[in-house]
Amino acid sequence: MAGRASAQAALETRRSVLRAAAELASVEGLDSVTIGRLADRLGMSKAGVIGQFRSKEKLQLETVNLVVEDFRAKVWEPVRHLDAGLPRLLGACASWVRYAADPGYPGGCLLTQVTYDYDARTGVVHDRIAESRADWRTALRHDIAAAVAAGDLPPGTDAPQIVYGLESLAGGITPARLLHGDDETEKWALRGMYAVLGVTPTN
Repeated sequence: MAGRASAQAALETRRSVLRAAAELASVEGLDSVTIGRLADRLGMSKAGVIGQFRSKEKLQLETVNLVVEDFRAKVWEPVRHLDAGLPRLLGACASWVRYAADPGYPGGCLLTQVTYDYDARTGVVHDRIAESRADWRTALRHDIAAAVAAGDLPPGTDAPQIVYGLESLAGGITPARLLHGDDETEKWALRGMYAVLGVTPTN
């Protein structure tokens, strides 16, 4: 029992460290996430933090993994049961803009933030971000193709162009909210996504 309790405590400490890292990174960027800063933030020793992750790079990678899983849980999982094609695509757009407008991080959508931080770099953190975004693009393209096959989108629909448009709209939500104080970004972005898809909103 003592061993199990100790393992659970270690897991909870790890989650606390990663959550603090994500919150810090959302405001100041992933480079701000260091062993020392997190130790101070959480009232822990540096040894206690580094013992969980072994290096700054490992800590940053695990932070990215946390954000990727958070995105998946809040954007993809609520709609994965919908019919492939336009129904799931529209559902994904709605959950995506909801997440981007209120991701639960003080600095807005952290997946967007870390993408800007690492898009021109090399290394394992860059590769993990690229992999996760490629997976999301593939899921979107799959439903675009299914919508075309079902006749809900016209033949010859340019899937990469649509994915780019959807990503651009979602990525613009955080700066519009935090930099300009726009408070209707979710509505505007969703309208834009419908326009990119050539679909008339139902309301």
